[in-house]
Amino acid sequence: MLSRVLIDGIEILILLVASMAVSNYFIARKFTLRDEERLAREQESRKNEMDALRAQAELQIAASVKQAELDAEKRMAAYREELENEFRDIRSDHQRQEQRLELREQSLDRRIENLEKREENLSIAESQVNLAIHKAEKLLCLRKEQLENITGISLEEAKAQYLKLVEDESQQDAIRISREIEDSARRDAERKARNLVVAAIQRCSVQQTSETTVSVVAIPNEEMKGRLIGREGRNIRTFETITGVDLVIDDTPEAVVLSCFDSVRREKARIALTNLIIDGRIHPGRIEEIYQSAEEEVENRIREAGETAIQETGLAGIAPELVMILGRLKYRTSYGQNVLNHSIEVSHLCGLLAAELGAEVWIARRAGLLHDIGKATDHEMEGPHALITGELMRRYHENEAVVHAAESHHYDVEPKTIEAMIVICADQISASRPGARRDALESYVKRVRKLEEIGDSFPGVEKTFAVQAGREIRVLVKPDMVDDLKASQLAREISRRIEKEMEYPGQIKITVIRESRSVDYAK
Repeated sequence: MLSRVLIDGIEILILLVASMAVSNYFIARKFTLRDEERLAREQESRKNEMDALRAQAELQIAASVKQAELDAEKRMAAYREELENEFRDIRSDHQRQEQRLELREQSLDRRIENLEKREENLSIAESQVNLAIHKAEKLLCLRKEQLENITGISLEEAKAQYLKLVEDESQQDAIRISREIEDSARRDAERKARNLVVAAIQRCSVQQTSETTVSVVAIPNEEMKGRLIGREGRNIRTFETITGVDLVIDDTPEAVVLSCFDSVRREKARIALTNLIIDGRIHPGRIEEIYQSAEEEVENRIREAGETAIQETGLAGIAPELVMILGRLKYRTSYGQNVLNHSIEVSHLCGLLAAELGAEVWIARRAGLLHDIGKATDHEMEGPHALITGELMRRYHENEAVVHAAESHHYDVEPKTIEAMIVICADQISASRPGARRDALESYVKRVRKLEEIGDSFPGVEKTFAVQAGREIRVLVKPDMVDDLKASQLAREISRRIEKEMEYPGQIKITVIRESRSVDYAK
């Protein structure tokens, strides 16, 4: 019985253990299935996230590709526009070159026409000389017959008298013809001189031209030259186009050169280039900005220079436009002499001379200050600078007496007032004083002394005086040794001797003075 109970208890225990194992199995199986479902859901979620990320990445890639295509199209359009601008610049350069060639051809045609006209004039003069010789021969034959038939003198005496007569007449004809040739040469002198100057400028470059047409700007290093040139020359082309000045970049170490005949424009370019180098940001847009500021700075300097000159001379009521033109003379030179300083000096001299002579001081001083303003615009307006001065002064309603005194200072207009003569004298005094035009005092004295020695070396000369700072010599001759015909010949011989033995700027005027005196005594 006990054993049966034990067996039953064991069976029950076994059943309990088995049931517990089965329940544990099912519980474990349930948790396993739950984990598997959770893992499956997580995998599905991760898969969805990956699909979303992949789709988002594809959209981003597509957007990037589209943006890259748009950027490429923009760069291509900008590059195409830059190429078109370069082609346009090249085309305009070719057009300017063609225009210059056409102008040069026209100039050559005019010179050929002038040479042909000169040959025609020489042919006419030669025919006139031959005709005069023919008439002289006929006159010689006629006089010989008259002497033989009427006077009854010997042939040798008649020949001697006739030769004396023909010599005098021939000498007079020769002097007359030479004077006509000289007058014709003077009429053509200005035109020929301009042609010679143009030819000389085209074929040679001298130190004076370099000094007055270029400016040197220092740069910190050689790398700056490449930055100034820019990619494919973009920066230097923009700079030259905006400023109108040539930027010369060569092998000169740590320096570049600005070349331009207009000194005002060159000064603006120099200031702009200096500021560009200091700023360091060199590109077309920045070049334009800095040049505008440099232009304003130079304009202010010009205005200040004009106002300072007016204050220094004590004048008032001058139009603002004339003040600006007057200030531009600060950047102009004539034979090395600053034109603004020269104008101020002439104004003071005019005031002093007018006060001594009892003339209108304010007219003389005002005309003296403004007499050279035509030099500030002579590249923009045609004609002599004195006439340009008069035109500008009339345009801005200056007093007519002042205008006349200013525009006649080089005899382009005949001076009619004492103030005009005062301006002429003051201008010559300022320009001819030693040192005013880069002429050392020692060389000036030597030149004047040499001129007087050349004049005194000719026979019949009593005394020679050099005046007008060596630009004129006056030769006093003995009237009993030099007659009127010989006086003209003496002036020509002195001029040829000076041209052969001396070097001098400009021209020298030779004036031979012969005074006739008749003396008698009452007894």
